[in-house]
Amino acid sequence: MTALILYLATALVFLVLDALMLNLVLAPMFRAQLGATMLASPRLGAAVVFYLFYIAGVLWLVSLPALRDGVPVQALINGAILGAVAYGTYEFTNFATLRGWSWQMVITDVIWGAVLTGVSAWAGVMAARAWGS
Repeated sequence: MTALILYLATALVFLVLDALMLNLVLAPMFRAQLGATMLASPRLGAAVVFYLFYIAGVLWLVSLPALRDGVPVQALINGAILGAVAYGTYEFTNFATLRGWSWQMVITDVIWGAVLTGVSAWAGVMAARAWGS
């Protein structure tokens, strides 16, 4: 039951925060930089697969160890590191290989990945501690 609470709480925080950031900041910035190369709307199937697997990876690599150790701040720190690595991989690969990719996009998204993953992992651990059995 604790793992389910951990997954659902982490996913809820991640999805709500990411939806806000995507709609308010990232999509307009990417659209301004990439223009017509962007799809009119995202491929939702691919997004669902990413979110399901990414949250599972966050739990396995970050949240479960922090919960086991009883140190929620460990989830915040290690989540931020994982987020910077994951989002950095995407951003720096695109910057290295795609025309139109900008430093602004790289820096914004890498920082966002770190903050989003760290906060979501920490919130999930806190929820699991509060409501887990």
